[in-house]
Amino acid sequence: MSQEQHEERRAVVVEDDEDIRSLIEFTLTTQGFVVRSVATGLDGIEQVKQFDPDLVTLDLGLPGIDGIETCRRIREHTDAYVVMITARDDEIDRLLGLETGADDFLSKPFSVRELKARINALFRRPRRGVGAAGPAPASSQAAIAVALQPDHEVLEHGPLRVDVDGRRAFRSADELSLTRTEFDLLTELMRTPARVWTREALLRSVWGTDWASDTHLVEVHIGNLRRKLGEGSGRPKFIKTVRGVGYRMESLD
Repeated sequence: MSQEQHEERRAVVVEDDEDIRSLIEFTLTTQGFVVRSVATGLDGIEQVKQFDPDLVTLDLGLPGIDGIETCRRIREHTDAYVVMITARDDEIDRLLGLETGADDFLSKPFSVRELKARINALFRRPRRGVGAAGPAPASSQAAIAVALQPDHEVLEHGPLRVDVDGRRAFRSADELSLTRTEFDLLTELMRTPARVWTREALLRSVWGTDWASDTHLVEVHIGNLRRKLGEGSGRPKFIKTVRGVGYRMESLD
């Protein structure tokens, strides 16, 4: 059996309601996770730094620093999947949570079945290596040549280059710091640059779900990705919105 098969998945649960915290911990344990649970955002950040989890569930309405600020700080240390959980079914909360790096959003009350389905959908997305790219080793074409191994799948679109297997992305000589979801979105778009992807199709391909009500997941993450690619508010350089349909890569003509 390979070393990867021996590795246990780890999760950090950040939830101030003891009953809900126990429910999430029990659910994740039955799914094979080793779980650490805390009640505050600061404790959650510390556990993420110490425990290096694969998954974080994060309550939005935490005492002290709230879930949005906690998520922002967590993203400085990990590219783990983050599922934001809230009792407030408010659109602005959803958008703010996603903009700070959450991968999915779950509203209270939720069922154990729904929680399992969301988590399983996230982990069905194939992973190799680390999902979020760190700073480039050097700002040079030589550094990129080292990073993009010849036996890896490499995608190119103008100055964009993506090492799919190494899970690293570059714009010209600069390595991009992308979350797992942003990296997966960019990869799907670059694999078929002429294809117009609907939001629903991207949900199925990247999130592993076709829940039409969650198309804001796509919209917000595309917005985050565009900012990291250096796109301004004018004509897009890389990702084009096809009005009424979805997204495709901008033509290089």
